[in-house]
Amino acid sequence: MVSVHLVNPSDNSFGTAVITPRWLFVLAAATPSAAGDPILVDESLEQIVPESIMPGDIVGISVHTGNALRGYQVGRIARSRGAWVVYGGIHATLFPEEAFDRGEAHAVVKGDGDIAWGKVVTDCLAGTPGKIYDGGRIDGSQFLAARWDLMPRDKYMWASVQTIRGCPKHCSFCSVWRTDGQQPRQRKFQSVIDEIVNLRQIGFRFIALADDNFYPVTLTDLRLAREQNNVAKLEELTAIRSERFQLMAELAKLPKDMVFFTQITMEAGEDGEYLDAMRKANIKGALVGVEAVTPEGLKAVFKDFNYSGEALAKQLQTFKKHGVHVLGSFIFGLPTDKPATFDATVEMALKAGVTFAQFVMMTPFPGTIDFGRWEKEQAKAPTLVGDVPITRYWLIPTEVRPKMFTPHPSMSSGEISERTQKVWDRFYNWGAIWQRSACTPTLRARVAFMFLSKLYRQMYAGTGISTDSARRKKSKTWARWTAKQCRKLFQAKPMPELRSPAWDLAFSSNNLRRPAFLSAPRSLPHPSTSSPNPEKSQSHKLNRIFLVDLQASADRPCRLESTTVIRLSRMPRPTSSQARIERSRGRSGLRAAQGRSGRPGSTLPVPGAE
Repeated sequence: MVSVHLVNPSDNSFGTAVITPRWLFVLAAATPSAAGDPILVDESLEQIVPESIMPGDIVGISVHTGNALRGYQVGRIARSRGAWVVYGGIHATLFPEEAFDRGEAHAVVKGDGDIAWGKVVTDCLAGTPGKIYDGGRIDGSQFLAARWDLMPRDKYMWASVQTIRGCPKHCSFCSVWRTDGQQPRQRKFQSVIDEIVNLRQIGFRFIALADDNFYPVTLTDLRLAREQNNVAKLEELTAIRSERFQLMAELAKLPKDMVFFTQITMEAGEDGEYLDAMRKANIKGALVGVEAVTPEGLKAVFKDFNYSGEALAKQLQTFKKHGVHVLGSFIFGLPTDKPATFDATVEMALKAGVTFAQFVMMTPFPGTIDFGRWEKEQAKAPTLVGDVPITRYWLIPTEVRPKMFTPHPSMSSGEISERTQKVWDRFYNWGAIWQRSACTPTLRARVAFMFLSKLYRQMYAGTGISTDSARRKKSKTWARWTAKQCRKLFQAKPMPELRSPAWDLAFSSNNLRRPAFLSAPRSLPHPSTSSPNPEKSQSHKLNRIFLVDLQASADRPCRLESTTVIRLSRMPRPTSSQARIERSRGRSGLRAAQGRSGRPGSTLPVPGAE
């Protein structure tokens, strides 16, 4: 019987993860039934065992810039063991040749992987893989549903569901609008609700809506369409906005103990109606890209539609007044930053009542405007680290990789790094966390808030994860213990009796592939003696499929994607022999639908209701 292994690679394993790597479970559904049910390995939990890879296996590796080096290592290991090696993800989409040169790829998938992955697997099983597969940008009706039946339920705090891909903005530091497009691709709200109901059935009440931008249509967009008398555009935008409200209305009907978290732009603060709908839908929090607190800083990142100064504090407070907690994301190292910017930023975050915050150092990610500008400048006089150009910093070993890559006009990278860590320390000191934890309704929730705040700071701020191995080991040990305690606080009693609504209208598409969980699993006979092998013929070995993705961080969580579940009425809770459910947060190449924000640690759950 064929074994399918989906592996999510990461340099750091903590035993417990905050959010499910959605693409992993989506690509499980995208895997042809002829390959069998997949076995999942998430390296953010535990490292892969190389000996589990056999000759003739298929290893799919989804890479983004932050984990490309580890991804290439996994690929080389897989190929040395006689497996087919296939890369995808946002980084492989942007640099396909690098995957061949550094990762010993047999094939690369560019764009969405929901549909393309099935063809890759079929071709590999036949021994005839192509070199480049272009998955393109599929329509929302083609998003695959994830196979949550394969998830280890005692390892994750939050599940993840994607409702939309693409972002209409054009921030200079973010690649999403270039790789996923500026046209929102929206999934039917009925399939989203079906998926969420299934997750609650199996015991998940905390769910991240892992979207590029949950607020795809602003009031300004509508006003401009009216002023321009652009009837077609106005109808399109109104339809997108209407479906957002339909989704939130259905979310509001779900069990009241459910808590959702998502990602939106600052402009949502002007839309009280939308924020109220989010609150009623139990969307308790959202990552909001603040980026900078000064007009000069906002202009530098093409985000001058954001407010600054007192107006910024007031708008951030608006979210909270409407019942939506904010994870504010701030960038340090912009050309306009000065030493005083650091204190001003953390004071603004505290004053505005931001519930969580992340403070990241400016990094030029491939596919962004910032990267293109920097690469052009470096071409004149390339900077090398060893024999690697600084513009390929992801190929530099982590122990010697610089903390910053673009020179700052007035501060050294060391000074910026040190000041950034002090901001993290100040925002996440115990006293400040305790004050912010008052937003939770119970003592249990308050304890969860305290633990999660410290865990988030530990995992994403980088302090302790230094090149000193002893310090790194100590940091990982502490993070493992904290993560394990946090997970217990997020556990919920399964609700197998919960059912989805009986939808009035059919919303399935004829071009949708049949979700894997609706097909009875079948076993395969032993491969014949003529069964192809990429390195050498060992026909007695069974083919296995390894989908290897890397823990999302930095530039965009890569997606290896899957199917969207389409039902007219709720099916009984799936048994182990049949149903899977869900869809995925994705990105490029072998990309599942996972949300990406172009910034590290882009999603964080806010402990809300008890």
